[in-house]
Amino acid sequence: MRIGILVAALIGALALTGAGVAGAAPVPEEERVPLDLRRTTLVVGDMERSLAFYRDALGMKVTYDNWVLTPRDAATIEEADVARRLVFLQANDDYVGVLGLLQYTRPVKPVVDLEGTAFHQGTAVLIFNLERLDEAFAKASAIEGVTVVSEPELVTYPSYDGTSSISVKVSTVQDPDGFTIELNQLQEALH
Repeated sequence: MRIGILVAALIGALALTGAGVAGAAPVPEEERVPLDLRRTTLVVGDMERSLAFYRDALGMKVTYDNWVLTPRDAATIEEADVARRLVFLQANDDYVGVLGLLQYTRPVKPVVDLEGTAFHQGTAVLIFNLERLDEAFAKASAIEGVTVVSEPELVTYPSYDGTSSISVKVSTVQDPDGFTIELNQLQEALH
């Protein structure tokens, strides 16, 4: 079953805008809960390499890119006790589902080795639904430091009503910092 429940939970929260990609759709007022998952932020070791993965290969759009210095009145990175670059990327919604990338340059944070930890207890999986999975997978897997966990393959999951199945092309990589990223392409409308 692999991660079918996680995939179903994510794609279940999305409405289709065609057969291949899910688009964000507001939850009806009567079904809303008192929170939004606003952003997930990943602490990365090399911002440019991470941007090559998320922006260039997957197609996310940079909406924020600034240095955050401590103390706040520090005029330069060299004057700061803590210096970090913070970048926000978005897919199809500018409020929810935003991905943050955070790189500490002063002081440099220790590296946590995530290699080989895909789907281990205590780790997370970020799932992206794409229109052109094969193209994005080829670009993403060619980036230095990316580890291919599984190449694109057709997988079927039980439908929401349990009477049929949903066809999804699924692949998994670990990004340059070792975060597990599942890249999917829906093959049909959700039902």
